[in-house]
Amino acid sequence: MIRFFLVLSMLLIISCKEQISQETPSEAVDTYVAKEHYTKKEISIAMRDGIKLHTTIYSPKDTSKKYPIIMSRTPYSCRPYGEDKFREKIGPNTTMMKDGYIVVYQDVRGRWNSEGVYDNMRAFIPNKSGNQVDEASDTYDTIEWLVNNVDNNNGNVGVWGISYPGFYSTYSTLSGHPALKAVSPQAPIGDFFFDDFHHNGAYLLSYWRATAVFGYMKDQPTKEAWYSFPDLGTQDQYQFFLDAGPLSNLDKYYDQSNVFWTQLKEHPNYDEFWKSRGIIQHLKDIKPATMTVGGWFDAEDLYGPLETYANIEENSTANYNTIVMGPWSHGDWARNKKRQAIGNVYFGDDISKFFQEEIETKFFHHFLKGKADGNTGLPEAYVFDTGSKDWKTFDSWPPKNTVESNYFLQPNQTLSIKRGEPLTKVDFVSDPKKPVPYSEDIKMVFTPRKYMTDDQRFAARRPDVLVFETEVLDEPITLAGDIMAALDVATTGSAADWVVKLIDVYPPDHPDYEETQEYLKMGNYHQMVRSEAMRGRFRNSFEKPEPFIPNQKTSVNIKLQDVLHTFKKGHKIQIQVQSTWFPYIDINPQTYVNNIFKAKEDDFKRQTHTVYSSSTIKMNILKN
Repeated sequence: MIRFFLVLSMLLIISCKEQISQETPSEAVDTYVAKEHYTKKEISIAMRDGIKLHTTIYSPKDTSKKYPIIMSRTPYSCRPYGEDKFREKIGPNTTMMKDGYIVVYQDVRGRWNSEGVYDNMRAFIPNKSGNQVDEASDTYDTIEWLVNNVDNNNGNVGVWGISYPGFYSTYSTLSGHPALKAVSPQAPIGDFFFDDFHHNGAYLLSYWRATAVFGYMKDQPTKEAWYSFPDLGTQDQYQFFLDAGPLSNLDKYYDQSNVFWTQLKEHPNYDEFWKSRGIIQHLKDIKPATMTVGGWFDAEDLYGPLETYANIEENSTANYNTIVMGPWSHGDWARNKKRQAIGNVYFGDDISKFFQEEIETKFFHHFLKGKADGNTGLPEAYVFDTGSKDWKTFDSWPPKNTVESNYFLQPNQTLSIKRGEPLTKVDFVSDPKKPVPYSEDIKMVFTPRKYMTDDQRFAARRPDVLVFETEVLDEPITLAGDIMAALDVATTGSAADWVVKLIDVYPPDHPDYEETQEYLKMGNYHQMVRSEAMRGRFRNSFEKPEPFIPNQKTSVNIKLQDVLHTFKKGHKIQIQVQSTWFPYIDINPQTYVNNIFKAKEDDFKRQTHTVYSSSTIKMNILKN
């Protein structure tokens, strides 16, 4: 009998992306709390089709002046409910809370205390008619009500949100409401086929438990969680999924009542279901000022921020558009940690505090309280170099002053700018029963965080992971922009995944950090800088998958997303290539089947994969 938790425990909530998105920053020594300076009202705002959305409004007690409205729309609840119950901190950051804003939170359609039917990543309808609704129309109707009914507002509205609320922030730019002046999508989901639940078509198994959050529907407003997580009986995530076997065996945990699990299984390819839910392609002629924020080590939403900024920049010439990328995991910039570290790697002090006070607050103040022109004093791109560990500013992102350099995967584990002759190859055996772990430190989490900078020595020492690295660098090299792995490969099977990792190999005498785990030393640490997977069936088209022809040389291109990272003098650049990455992504059967969600046990075969020395890693090197 399937056992479920009766309610969500606070421990699970903290570990879930749900909590990340509704967190507000806290400062250990700051005694300023919202309840002493704000009033709270709870309103049900009617949308154009009559559906009412729960909306919480915090207004400054000082009514001697007018304030702009700053709003976050969320599927993760406006809690705490009740006009006498307050969040300790409200708004994007503490500085803005003290500065005075009317802060609004709203449960989106079909979630928590709002009416209506929830649609995961609800599709945008460009030319709505009659009572057609989407998140843009709900945003418009909400803003219209707020500016006409909330006392002491100055007529200017801003929207912000992290993660899924970041998606709703992006969506708000399509609302067309003239009062919406500034929007900050932060770690926004861009497309579920490339963010969160998939990476280049590979299913993120580590996110499987979050299917409970998005998959179960409710039929009336509620202030309590209506979904629960399956009791898996272990905290060993790797062993649980290995023992579970094919994805089809997970049906016993989520039946057809979980709408999203059913959708995932029925849409294994990039079909209209996924395309219609992507927001990126609609970002044209955007009017509000936008500041997209992301973390270089965000395991959930890295594609979203980069693509959101890039598409607005390309297709919206009239609006103010800027990007901020820092040394953060998912949502770190909304917290106030003195020491900013991801896993074992320390990046500096007060990095989030600097962002909140010197970037985020200035952006919203300028467009909601100031002159609202393009002269914010902020650069086009505020980007943190994760190797030199300092902020850099650019007039464009990616920066224009780069030169493309090709590094070839050469014999004897060599990564070289010179391609050797004759053409050589290297083989490895990929066994679905012994997949490569994504980390040495795997727990039962939703999407891991620290693995994005984890030590990769454990992987380098496996026979099913290929390693290529440069000589020790005589001078620093700064990579800026995207990285393209142009692999030439073959397989004895008809299906395969390909994973490429960019790694910074530290010198042997590198000192430890406070955050370094006890069993590790930072000398010779193999820090993962960037990584990505490609489900090989999608190498030519995400819409039309195709098998490999066994033993035939085939090109597979993998975009690793952007970096700004300086490999310092004395370090080495390393590339690792593998075919499994478990249980971050699911295991490929390595035998082509039409739908991996329906693969059977006997479809999973041990295969030999080949990488040819013509394979190239294309990097953009920043010029001085």
